[in-house]
Amino acid sequence: MIPSTAGFLRQDFEMKERPSLTYQMDMGAGRVRGYADGLEAVKQAVYKIIMTERYQYVMYSWNYGIELLDLFGEPASYVCPELKRRISEALLADDRIKGVDNFTFDFLKKGAVHVKFTVHTVFGDVSAEREVNF
Repeated sequence: MIPSTAGFLRQDFEMKERPSLTYQMDMGAGRVRGYADGLEAVKQAVYKIIMTERYQYVMYSWNYGIELLDLFGEPASYVCPELKRRISEALLADDRIKGVDNFTFDFLKKGAVHVKFTVHTVFGDVSAEREVNF
């Protein structure tokens, strides 16, 4: 006997957002301690995404992280706009993040750029930064 699926696709489905509750990373102590939710969880997700090189770790999906390794040896005129695009692309994969803007680039030492930017989330805005060697 074959089960009937007549009318199954005409049902009303309710879409629920997944909770953002996650383990809290204590960066100062180098430990995982307690839980984080809401804006604190998104801040932690932003940090983890921009600090994880894409395609380098088996435990992460190929859609997670940011590609920076191929920027080594490239001129600053190429690195800055490419960083802007890559950071935005990596962070917008998280559905809690609605936009990334206000990029500033500082060249504090030779062969490195310090990038600061603002991440707009469903919980509020987050400032983030990363130093990238090129």
